[in-house]
Amino acid sequence: MLYSWIFNSETEIVTITIIGVSLLLVLVIVVLLLVFVNRKNTLVQEKQQAKEDFETELAESQIEIRENTLRNISWELHDNIGQLLTLAKIQAQSVKENPERIDEVVETIGTGLNELRALSKLINPEILKNLSITEAVQMELDRFNRLGVIKGSLKSIGDAQSINAEYEIILFRILQEFFSNTIKHAKATELNVEIVFNSFIKITAHDNGVGFTEDGNHDGIGLQNMKNRAKIIGAILNIHSKKDAGTTLVIEYYPSK
Repeated sequence: MLYSWIFNSETEIVTITIIGVSLLLVLVIVVLLLVFVNRKNTLVQEKQQAKEDFETELAESQIEIRENTLRNISWELHDNIGQLLTLAKIQAQSVKENPERIDEVVETIGTGLNELRALSKLINPEILKNLSITEAVQMELDRFNRLGVIKGSLKSIGDAQSINAEYEIILFRILQEFFSNTIKHAKATELNVEIVFNSFIKITAHDNGVGFTEDGNHDGIGLQNMKNRAKIIGAILNIHSKKDAGTTLVIEYYPSK
């Protein structure tokens, strides 16, 4: 009977142990399941938030590009085309006394017509929507050169890649922000842009302006906006500057990301 009692006791211990281990395993599985569900929900929420942030940033960029376009149109009408028409009027008034100046009038009017054609591209939303990042930047630099506000140049290296049009809008808006800062604050005479197409897209913009010391606090609203926009599309943005040696903007965008 003693043997039977010991055997029963050992059986009960084994049974309790199995039950305990089973309950522990169930508890571990439940905890892991809860962690997985919570993580999944968090990822879904983060993805939804990222989508909303991107859509908000895209809408703001589109609005700012339109506003910038309208400012550019006003600028060109007043400072460029308006001056050409005024010059043509003055030249036309002097034709009676100097008939040989009629060729100057014709040339000035022709230049004005060409400027109007170039300006019409900024007004037409279909043309802007279908522009690649390279074409959009070239158009912007051409405008600067026409107005004489700064000497701009663009160099493109490699085969142009087709990327998400909405991402191109944000990339272009980042560059517009840098261009605007250069013209308003840098006192630069040259603005050079290079776009390299490889396994990723690298955009470098450099001005020869007054620059600033990088150890100072220059993280203003414009710079912060550029960084936020780059982050939204997964691009890497860096700005390097040196006092009296200009400022350089570098954007690296990996389409596969």
